[in-house]
Amino acid sequence: MKRLLVILYICLVGLLAVATFVEQAYGTDFVERNIYHTIWFCCLWGVIAAIASVALIRRALWRQLPALLLHGSLLVILVGAMITFISGKKGYLHLRPGVAMSSFQEEESKKDVQLPFTIQLDSFRVEYYPGTEAPADYVSHITYSLPGTAPVSSSDSLSRQKAALLHEQISMNRIFTLHGFRFYQSSFDDDGQGSWLSVNYDPWGTDVTYAGYILLGISMIWLLFSRRSEFRRLLSHPLLKKGGVFVLFLFCLAGVIQAQKRPLPALKRTQADSLAREQVIYHDRVVPFNTLARDFVQKLTGKASYKGLTAEQIIGGWLLSPETWRNEPLIYIKNKELQHLLDLQTPYARLTDLFDGSVYRLREHWQREQGQGKLAKAIQETDEKVGLILMLEQGAFIHPLPADGSVRPLSEKQVKAELLYNSIPFSKILFIVNLTVGLLAFLFLLHNCLRTRSLSSRARNVSRTAGTIFSVILYTALLFHLAGYCLRWYIGGRIPLSNGYETMQFMALCILLVACLLHRRFPFTLPFGFLLSGFALLVSYLGQMNPQITPLMPVLVSPWLSIHVSLIMMSYALFAFIMLNGILALCLRRKATTNNTSENGIIQDDRIEQLTVLSRLLLYPATFFLGAGIFLGAVWANVSWGRYWAWDPKEVWALITFLVYGVAFHSQSLRIFRQPVFFHIYMIAAFLTVLMTYFGVNYVFEMNPNYWRSY
Repeated sequence: MKRLLVILYICLVGLLAVATFVEQAYGTDFVERNIYHTIWFCCLWGVIAAIASVALIRRALWRQLPALLLHGSLLVILVGAMITFISGKKGYLHLRPGVAMSSFQEEESKKDVQLPFTIQLDSFRVEYYPGTEAPADYVSHITYSLPGTAPVSSSDSLSRQKAALLHEQISMNRIFTLHGFRFYQSSFDDDGQGSWLSVNYDPWGTDVTYAGYILLGISMIWLLFSRRSEFRRLLSHPLLKKGGVFVLFLFCLAGVIQAQKRPLPALKRTQADSLAREQVIYHDRVVPFNTLARDFVQKLTGKASYKGLTAEQIIGGWLLSPETWRNEPLIYIKNKELQHLLDLQTPYARLTDLFDGSVYRLREHWQREQGQGKLAKAIQETDEKVGLILMLEQGAFIHPLPADGSVRPLSEKQVKAELLYNSIPFSKILFIVNLTVGLLAFLFLLHNCLRTRSLSSRARNVSRTAGTIFSVILYTALLFHLAGYCLRWYIGGRIPLSNGYETMQFMALCILLVACLLHRRFPFTLPFGFLLSGFALLVSYLGQMNPQITPLMPVLVSPWLSIHVSLIMMSYALFAFIMLNGILALCLRRKATTNNTSENGIIQDDRIEQLTVLSRLLLYPATFFLGAGIFLGAVWANVSWGRYWAWDPKEVWALITFLVYGVAFHSQSLRIFRQPVFFHIYMIAAFLTVLMTYFGVNYVFEMNPNYWRSY
């Protein structure tokens, strides 16, 4: 039976992975119709659950209540999902002002489903962030009649209207529930008059599933704090009092500063500094002019300044003397093929290089490429830069605050905070420092680890001093990163977790925090923390993730989202620690097999054992954080658009990751996981699912537009 369970489990994980690629090739409707919403797929889950239940009974798991509750909670979640699949109904309701509706269209069958009440739209409106055109919320004001009554005409008395009709407001993250039917704001008509509502009828399934989530949370906490749990045994393991090292690669960047060759017309520095504090509307929020100017120059040149001139000086000079600046080579074009097509001798083009008289040279190249390939992407990026310049010259780029007072200006404190944040390149400084110090710390600890003789008294003092210096730098890096993150939080007025750039920032912060907590007991986690956080920041820096602070989309304005992403990022950080632990353990084992001395062989075995114990220990919070993050994400999805699980590729790969790492806890029944070598190889391979979940899905698959792409 155990072998059958393992085979079915592997088939399920493989099927889920393949389904995401099938969806990419044939579309969401195809995989839902042929995989996710089929009887055989539900039966596969059911058979696995039934066999697992029998196995739990045979192993007398009731003697281990926390583990029993955890597995039981997963079964409850599956039961809730099955109830939703069987009895739940999903669809859409299209409302126009004054038109009463008593049915909605079911999503799968396209049939009309009757409602036990009538509902009509009074009005719909889009609420915007003050002074901008960025939607802050979508709001439908509706009137509904209770069962057994009907909408009353305007000729009836006011008392009869109050008795028969009730009013409600539906908006993003604000659900309207009546008689088991839940209505969510989904979309609206192009004319801004009609409203589209998502309808979900699931009177039992969601409640059962939520009960499973609650039981899962209780069981995970219980497993961490139970005195008889494996986690507590690993936590008190004697080998965890010893030290170790790890190995990783380093990538460095070199910056090139462009010298100032000739004077350019620009504002004086005092005028530019004064202009930097003026407030404008940019990216749908009120910002100091410095933020707009820096983004403009960064977009054009790839740098925050140009030839020693500040961003404000450049914009001011361009407005005063556009003829001169049009002939200045500051439009950065990275693509070599496009450089050749434009006859450029350097990667920097002048605005005049892109025009042949009144003919725009990029147009013919764009029409020939038809939006395909790297050249087309380079043309599009260059065209965006040209558009910014033309908007600046035409006066359409800078939007001052309206004089009627309809937009609330920033306080002096907020202006100073944003200017400070703009003046310090937190990410660039941190990834350079962290990678450099991490490499030095790794080499130092590697030297100590591989030494063949005992250290002299002087060498021990040097070692302690170096360790203290590295510790101080680690704490300083954490505080510096935390300061930049909090500044961004204060400036944006929200937790910075809304895009890829911000989630990588948070992940680096989590890694540094973990390193600070562990490095005294496990010295090898110090370079570990430096290098992992440095790579996280480097990925965001090189990946050109959006560093701009913008208002959130309405669906993202939810506390569930912040908690969901925070837990997911913490789990990824811990999984990365476990993966590098595995790499180090395999390197040490290979060294031990080539070492002929028994004493050094015993030392290496102790270090491998220590890494194994630490990885098993970290596996508990890492997997629990992931599980809690997945199910809190399901709650957010249910609150936002009416379904707690939609088989989105991001959801599916997060589930695959949870299933893959969950296997490693079953070393009692799967004895192969007791072997340190196999355990570490499995942990290294399992990390590929993390990479697929975070990076692969975003760049390989075309995701559901409703789902947030960047956690």
